[in-house]
Amino acid sequence: MGSLSYFLDNMDWDGLFTVLFSAVGALVCLTVHELCHGLTAYRLGDPTAKDAGRLTLNPIRHIDPLGLLLLVTAHVGWAKPVPVDMRRFRHPKRDMALTALAGPVGNFLLAWLFLLCGGLLWRALPFTALWQFYLLRFFIQAAVLSVGLGVFNLFPVPPLDGSRVLFAFFPDRVYYAVMRYERFIMLAVLALVWLGALDRPLSALISRLTNLLCTLSFFPYPLF
Repeated sequence: MGSLSYFLDNMDWDGLFTVLFSAVGALVCLTVHELCHGLTAYRLGDPTAKDAGRLTLNPIRHIDPLGLLLLVTAHVGWAKPVPVDMRRFRHPKRDMALTALAGPVGNFLLAWLFLLCGGLLWRALPFTALWQFYLLRFFIQAAVLSVGLGVFNLFPVPPLDGSRVLFAFFPDRVYYAVMRYERFIMLAVLALVWLGALDRPLSALISRLTNLLCTLSFFPYPLF
């Protein structure tokens, strides 16, 4: 009993809650990201994601373990890609670009919602209970994660969403030629992430966009 008491007294509860909030926030952000892809594709005429059971808020259907780990630890990551069949679109390249764009846009809207809730909590309740502080902290961490996910996926590098948007303006032969090598290109991007080569541009974009969303959501102070 004494050893248990010692363990609890010396537990890094702050660090534990930080990891827990990041994990829960990442699950929500990744799920919303992929759901937005699937819903947009469905509205544009492709029911592939619906047929695969991906139009759901169940995170188990969407999570890629490595992408989740990177989002929690590095604030950039990805989920299991929603299946899309471009042949079912009326305008394949345009509709594919819109489907790709829906994921990051969904993340930015989700971050705005988190900050809006955090701002309301800040103004409406006196911070007399510890749960209020931790709830505000969750909103902030989840908002930053959501912005990070959206920004990272807008990079115009296959297979990230930004490449689908950019290459929609390229000739078909260029578009499909680049997409054939997307797995190899993604390995190079992962290497750059692990080496920290993208830290500075990603951090700058995430901080500026997060502060902009703070302003738009009337959050009481900038986060960066």
